[in-house]
This record gives sequence, structure tokens and C-alpha cells, in this order.
Amino acid sequence: MTTLFNRLQPAEKFRISVSDVAKFLRIPQQLIVRIECWKYVLFVHRRDVGGQFISYRKLQQWLIATACHIQKCSTLPQLLKLLIEIRKDSQKYEKQYSPQHHLFLSQVWFQHWNTLTRTLECS
Repeated sequence: MTTLFNRLQPAEKFRISVSDVAKFLRIPQQLIVRIECWKYVLFVHRRDVGGQFISYRKLQQWLIATACHIQKCSTLPQLLKLLIEIRKDSQKYEKQYSPQHHLFLSQVWFQHWNTLTRTLECS
């Protein structure tokens, strides 16, 4: 796995509900029997089609957790290091990142970059 994945630790830290998964899959909650949080993916037991794997990277929690890590960076070198981790992860798993994911994370990153550079200028 990538450095970003190890940093976020989705299986341990994400709280994923049946309603979150149903919303993501665009199915009624009643079709979900249970969800298993495996180390690298979610496994969804469904009444209609058996089972289905979902990458953590496709979930909104992944974006939120990544954005939180961006905002926790207190120095420009930390922020640049995280950008490299995000870029490597998104290149390795490009099919799991949508253009909206890239846009959102870019906006959060640049916003925090501007905040940090303004703070440095004022010091």
C-alpha cells in the first residue's frame, strides 16, 4: 500500500455506516446484510447480488480524512510531502479517483498553502 493509505488507516479509523454504503451504491439500505471493513477494502454482503468490494478511496470519508491531514500540516515542507503522497496514491490508483476528487483535494491543498504562506509573510 501507499504512504497515504498507511497514514489514513481507513480500516481502523473510518466509521462507515450501512446508510453511507447504501448511499454510495445507490441502493436501499435493506439490500445490505452487513459490511466488513477489511484492511484494504470494504466487503458488502448484499441480499440481491451476494457480495461486493468497495475501495476506501472511493468513499467520501477518504476525501474528508485526506483534507483533514492537509489542514493539519503546520509547515510548507509537511504540506509538500503530503502533496507528493497524494499524487503518488492517485497515480497508482487512478481509477479510484474521480475528477471531482482531484478538484476537491487541490482546492483544499491550495487554500492551506495560501494560509501557510500568508502566515510566514506576517512573521
